Amino acid sequence: MAFDAGLVEWAKEALEPLGTVSHRPMMGAAVLHCDGLVFAVVDEEAIYFKNDKVSAPLWDEAGCPPFTFTGKDGETVSMNYRRAPDDVYDDADAMRTWAALALEASRRAPVKKKRKPG
Repeated sequence: MAFDAGLVEWAKEALEPLGTVSHRPMMGAAVLHCDGLVFAVVDEEAIYFKNDKVSAPLWDEAGCPPFTFTGKDGETVSMNYRRAPDDVYDDADAMRTWAALALEASRRAPVKKKRKPG
């Protein structure tokens, strides 16, 4: 799996009013950050935005399925990311609306403590 570099660039351009968007490749996908907060994942065909219990009803209402993958044991694993609605791919306002929701979910997430070298 490889990420869609054009989609990453579109997201960076559309989301510029929200902050500085950068990306980091990870296992064939691209993880998007806005001012240091992880808020989305881009794969070869779609963008998935972070969600949580607070925002899940909005994603459900929009019919946005969760990001899933098949784990090593063959089980389907679901993550707290939702596939973006179709309009984000050609409407910068829609991209910003859904990304802002994802950024709010990122801000609500507990901060992970860094492990000390041992």
